[in-house]
Amino acid sequence: MTRIYVMESCPDCTQVKELYKNNPEYELIDIGLQARSLKEFIVLRDSHPAFAKVRERGNIGIPCFVREDGSVFISLKHYDESMAAETASEYAAGAACNLDGTGC
Repeated sequence: MTRIYVMESCPDCTQVKELYKNNPEYELIDIGLQARSLKEFIVLRDSHPAFAKVRERGNIGIPCFVREDGSVFISLKHYDESMAAETASEYAAGAACNLDGTGC
């Protein structure tokens, strides 16, 4: 099962949550609902090499996809090219996920 870290207030996460909400192959984890989920995500974000550029830019790194094999993807585009291509025109990129307010 792929774990997907999202947050209710993240505009880019809204798209991902809608796409995967009823799919039993995915577990949606809202890091804003439980401290345990937030801590789990922070440990991943602060230690996994996939987040190096995210950390440099001051981004949060959600939505984040973690496959069973441990591979990490920080965008729908990189995780699922076919899904992203089909839905890209339906959703606008968010502007609230960076610490400086410049976007997700």
